[in-house]
Amino acid sequence: MGRDPLNLDAPAEWAGLWWLPEAPEYQVPGLLRYEPEGGLVLSLIGAFEDRVMTTHAPGVVMIHEGCRTWEVIHGAAEQREISLFGCLPSGGKRTLGARVKTPDKQTVVATTGLIGAHVSSEEEARFSKVEVSVENLGHWAASSVLEGSLGTPGGRLDGGGAISVKPVKVQSVEVDGTDFVLAHRHTLPFFDQRRGGTVGRVRDTAYVQITPRDTSSLSDAIGYARLIQDLISLATHRAAGMIWLRLKLATENSVSTSHGLRVERNVDVLYSPFVIGKHDAKAATHDRVFFTCEALPFEEIIPRWCDVHARLQSATNMVLGLRYAPARYVENNLLMAAGAAEVLHRGFDIDEPPIPSEDFKPMREAMLAQVPEEYRKRIRGSLRNDPTLRDRLYALAARPDQEALSTLVPDVDRWARRTTRARNDLAHEGRTPNHKLEELAAIVDVTTAVVLLNLLNELGLPAERQREIVRVHPQLRATARSAQDWLSTPEANS
Repeated sequence: MGRDPLNLDAPAEWAGLWWLPEAPEYQVPGLLRYEPEGGLVLSLIGAFEDRVMTTHAPGVVMIHEGCRTWEVIHGAAEQREISLFGCLPSGGKRTLGARVKTPDKQTVVATTGLIGAHVSSEEEARFSKVEVSVENLGHWAASSVLEGSLGTPGGRLDGGGAISVKPVKVQSVEVDGTDFVLAHRHTLPFFDQRRGGTVGRVRDTAYVQITPRDTSSLSDAIGYARLIQDLISLATHRAAGMIWLRLKLATENSVSTSHGLRVERNVDVLYSPFVIGKHDAKAATHDRVFFTCEALPFEEIIPRWCDVHARLQSATNMVLGLRYAPARYVENNLLMAAGAAEVLHRGFDIDEPPIPSEDFKPMREAMLAQVPEEYRKRIRGSLRNDPTLRDRLYALAARPDQEALSTLVPDVDRWARRTTRARNDLAHEGRTPNHKLEELAAIVDVTTAVVLLNLLNELGLPAERQREIVRVHPQLRATARSAQDWLSTPEANS
């Protein structure tokens, strides 16, 4: 199966020669190091010119403050081509005028690296396929090449059993000319002899392969990776770290003589996603996952997710942001949750003006006629016929399965009123004097859960599953209890 992909949580280094694409004849030796926390750092024995200089006249050069940056640096190391993007010098040592002449030293920090290809920019379309591995993807896929059995003659365990490897059927679907494939790569069974015993091992990795209709760029590939990462984050209700991202570079002059097929070269991407995945960490437990491919098959969920992600991306970004980078203060989370609800409702494109337009326009003109001319423009901007936040919250509460929603939010009216009051107080007065901290926390959790339930409903999650996750998921159960305690009237509690 070729070289394994480079995991983003594993350090690596490459020693080789490095040059600027516009001056390939000037090559500098150096060592490229990748660290999960520190990113890509290139240590050169020698230096590229990083001073900002202009020539004012023949023989007259002015050196200005600051330093140059480089969009791309190319290299050759460990028998692989390497491209580094977003390169910035971060230190170095020059030896001009020194008593003993020694090589210059320079350190360069890069934002993104391609290991396996020379590419001129992040926008150059050179790649035929994108392969993505994300935390908990295997759990979400609900499939594995591994099968296990226990020996139970006569209904009793006898200490025997077997673990077998059986390739699974590849699942695929096409969306607007782009093919999405849910595939597995696995190692062959092997035995690891230890001093204290023997361990048998097989590693199965689920990944998504994406083949666009046309060749894609590095920027496109990172966008596809984000698409899959966000889907798994929503499905598992937790931040989904990126484990590895691999591209396929189709070279025009590499042809298999036996089949006449074009050979695709593997190119690994090293960058800093929102969260770096830990490939050996424990997977999420079943009761903490909203849905897997058992509830929504791969062939169904991918087209729906592509549509929802494109149509409701702003709201999705806001609510998933609470998973990736939760704010330390409840006020920030309040604005984020309420904003996500508003943006989601707008994305559904179901806004109906509270007052019919044919009635509102003459009313507005009649009111403006009473306003002095110098204030009329300001007042006109304030007279809007849009739904309020409370209107939008009521509308969102009406969309998912109502049994699931009522379990989560037993008193929709009080939740909508208290959420609107808290958001307006914070936005207009800079404080929330009418809410206790515990109530604000409940508002954030309930509003976030309502947004999530709407997204799951939009993806076609069956009503039975919506009800089940509200009853079973530990965090949603706690959210329902908070809603009962802080966002319900006494009549609703009785």
